[in-house]
Amino acid sequence: MIHGQGTTPASATSRRVLALALPMTLANVTTPLLGFVGAAVIGRLGDAALLGAMALGAVIFDAIFWSFGSLRMATAGLTAQAVGARNAGEVDRTLARSLAAGVLVGLVIVALQVPLGRAAFAVSGASPAVIAGLSAYFHIRIFAAPFTLANYAILGSVLGRGRTDIGLLLQVAINLTNIALTLILVLGADMSVAGAGLATLLAEAAGAGLGLFLLGRLGSRPFAVPLRVVRDPRALARMLSVNADVMVRTLLLVGCIAAFSALGARSGDVVLAANAVLWNLFMIGGFFLDGFATAAETLCGQAVGARDEAGFRRAARLSLLWCLGFGVVIAAGFLLIGHGFIAAVTTNPEVRAMAGAYLIPAALAPLVASVPFAYDGIYIGATWTRAMRNLMIAATAGYGLALAAAHLLGLGNAGLWLAFLILLGGRGLSQAWAYPRLVRRTFSTASLAGPSPH
Repeated sequence: MIHGQGTTPASATSRRVLALALPMTLANVTTPLLGFVGAAVIGRLGDAALLGAMALGAVIFDAIFWSFGSLRMATAGLTAQAVGARNAGEVDRTLARSLAAGVLVGLVIVALQVPLGRAAFAVSGASPAVIAGLSAYFHIRIFAAPFTLANYAILGSVLGRGRTDIGLLLQVAINLTNIALTLILVLGADMSVAGAGLATLLAEAAGAGLGLFLLGRLGSRPFAVPLRVVRDPRALARMLSVNADVMVRTLLLVGCIAAFSALGARSGDVVLAANAVLWNLFMIGGFFLDGFATAAETLCGQAVGARDEAGFRRAARLSLLWCLGFGVVIAAGFLLIGHGFIAAVTTNPEVRAMAGAYLIPAALAPLVASVPFAYDGIYIGATWTRAMRNLMIAATAGYGLALAAAHLLGLGNAGLWLAFLILLGGRGLSQAWAYPRLVRRTFSTASLAGPSPH
């Protein structure tokens, strides 16, 4: 039997959706706080090159680790299905495989730190002074890779069990530990950016230890799983396939965002700065929407594991409705406070005017994104990751066509925002179109004896 509250299937209700979503929303909000404190601490050293090194280092590690965010999502989906099937053994086996994969990939990243560093430094185009600080930060923080990826596996296991309260505790603990150690090592021990890198390394290691301890309190024993079971070819193939599908989807999404930024930069510094200000609005909205995607992962995954089609449909419907409802509220809020937010972020009159001119499409973006956010959670929980990957490929192609058309028509930045809305809308509509067929296939009589298709 799986021990601990929230580790058995629960019926989907609005209260349950909110109980799962809101803790992860709060956890997401703590992440920008960490970046702000880190920048403020390094900024107090009075060296612009060190501040630039810290900023570039954060971007580099975000790019490296975000690529492996699939580990968290795949673990959550597979764990939720095992919980729904009341298969405690498979919960631990999934965690053991995910931990092994995360640590192994992390060790490979550490081993490749020299070529990875050289490539990142070359692409950055930073000055020698910035590169010197960046190198000190990079070659210390990179040793956190095995712990960071292990934390992805731990968080996925926690979320799959429906324990977003523990997910919140872990995220807050890691970030607060990181903040405290950054203050001690940078300002107290005078270690500069190397201290910031070491703070992150120690915080991630402490987070992994805390996560394993808390999972142990829930009755998990991943290290008791025999190696031959961890290496089971069929189970590993399924886990790696789900991970690969989600990774492709994530990389395509990152590429679309990068194209948005790059094309905005070609329109001049004012447009680039204005879009950056508006993008922060969209990211704030994303913090709320991501919580509902997490709720969908848990509830839909558990319903698939329990072979409860009615429960699955109810979980999907409630997740969509709540995510869409929050999207409406967020969009309305951005329209109301948007100009004030822009004024607070920048004092440049040209940037303020440009950002204000495109506030409406930026405010609409979270509303349009609410549907694909919810469907991403539904698809991951059901492990329909192959379909999610293929639909993302199609949406990316549509985004490319929209960008090309906007360029030919000379729409400028308006065309860029329109293409981004088309990308979000295309993802949501295509996922809604595929949803009925995938539900029928997953809950058909022929599939009752085996795992759900992905």
